[in-house]
Amino acid sequence: MGAWPRRGRLDRRCHNGSVESLKGKLLLASPVLEDPNFARTVVLVAEHTDEGAMGLVLNRPADVTVGESAPELEELVGADDPIFVGGPVQPTGVIVLAAFTDPGAAGLLISDDVGFLSAQLELAESAAATRRTRVFAGHAGWGPGQLDEEMEREDWIVETPRPDELFATEPEGLWSRVLTRKGGTFALVARMPLDPSLN
Repeated sequence: MGAWPRRGRLDRRCHNGSVESLKGKLLLASPVLEDPNFARTVVLVAEHTDEGAMGLVLNRPADVTVGESAPELEELVGADDPIFVGGPVQPTGVIVLAAFTDPGAAGLLISDDVGFLSAQLELAESAAATRRTRVFAGHAGWGPGQLDEEMEREDWIVETPRPDELFATEPEGLWSRVLTRKGGTFALVARMPLDPSLN
């Protein structure tokens, strides 16, 4: 793992002692993260508090389409669009990530205009309030303090997302692209083979 940049101990506590929230940030799996559920994933953190955290894996499209698996959502998303594997928690649960023209219509806002659809709105209302949508099955979840422990182990690289990265047209290459734009040693990490022994 010689190419991995060690950064030393992280201090992510605010002046009041609480942990700095990673809500709205991207987490990129580092080469030391061994959990196969998250190898080379890019996770958008949707919520991060002292009670835990949750997010969506952005770069794992499934082999099934919205039309095949969730036809009721075709009004929001193209029938041929893939459903994404959002994470290993509640894999049959559906979450719709959206870029909103009316953020007031969001069930949960993650950033200024990106968040989750509200289950309280009719699909037609949601369609009128959004400009981009993507369907996810399952999500990533962390218990109290768990994500912070993983950050201490340097399992994740944190980056602020660009708007086009949240709805990437080529999601499979997202991990490498975000690391490459960070530059320096991260760009070298982006080109590492899956099996470092092949390096």
